Amino acid sequence: MFTRRQKHILLKFFSMFSVVRGYNILIVVFAQYLTAIYILAHDLPLREVVLDVNLLMLVLASAATIAGGYIINNFYDSEKDLINRPQKSQLDRLVSQNTKLSLYFVLNFMAVIMASYVSFRAVVFFSLYIFAIWFYSHKLKKLPFIGNLTSAILTITPFFAIFIYYKNFEHVIFVHAAFLFLIISMRELTKDLENIKGDLVLNYQTIPIVYGENVSKVMLTILALLTTIPTYYLLFHFHVGQMVYFFYLSASLLLLFIILLWASKTKTHYLLLHNILKFIIVAGVFSIMLINIDLVLNRI
Repeated sequence: MFTRRQKHILLKFFSMFSVVRGYNILIVVFAQYLTAIYILAHDLPLREVVLDVNLLMLVLASAATIAGGYIINNFYDSEKDLINRPQKSQLDRLVSQNTKLSLYFVLNFMAVIMASYVSFRAVVFFSLYIFAIWFYSHKLKKLPFIGNLTSAILTITPFFAIFIYYKNFEHVIFVHAAFLFLIISMRELTKDLENIKGDLVLNYQTIPIVYGENVSKVMLTILALLTTIPTYYLLFHFHVGQMVYFFYLSASLLLLFIILLWASKTKTHYLLLHNILKFIIVAGVFSIMLINIDLVLNRI
């Protein structure tokens, strides 16, 4: 049995893990390594990629920056989260705002230090990334279109760090990025529909509030249809191995998404749609290994 003090420490740990969305960070770390191994550095020996200290520093700097981003986002959204996510908000409040902000500065400092191990350009990259996340959380998040676009760009920015590091400019990489960008853009807009109550109370000028739910649904439908363009090219113009099954699955799920979208009216409905998109993103990360199942064995 845990003592009272141990329980208190454990609760604070889970609270902080919730604030920094630890599960999301773990997926990003895994996705960066898989992207490096299977897409960006597929021609290098596996050992050279996995044991590359520069790559490790870039991944850790990304993780620290993202964690810091979630903290500052949580700081600015604390009132809104009380309305939209009361249970999560209660858990998040077990750690004081001062402690969160202190950790925010520590994480950003660590990110810059780790980036400095790689190069001065990496330091500039992550310094700009840190500033962009703060500016988004402080200002841009409350604006329609700009907020959604910025959020989607910031989400895929960690992959640009390793993309620039390996200097791989194959066309297939940009097509993969386009597919991911569209899905993330859909997720951001769906989150706006899901959180419309809190956004309305706190005067966030999101797309559903400024233009209405129907316009938001039209935009989501268009974005879903646009995903068919990179999907078509990935299926029929590039070699993605067994990952074709993921793209067939995602196309089916997006069709289901569109059908459910136009029948959705409540927060619960939009939460379901949000989870469908989350599943596509997470499944896409693990499906990278299907590009060539024997690739790792052949490169050991």
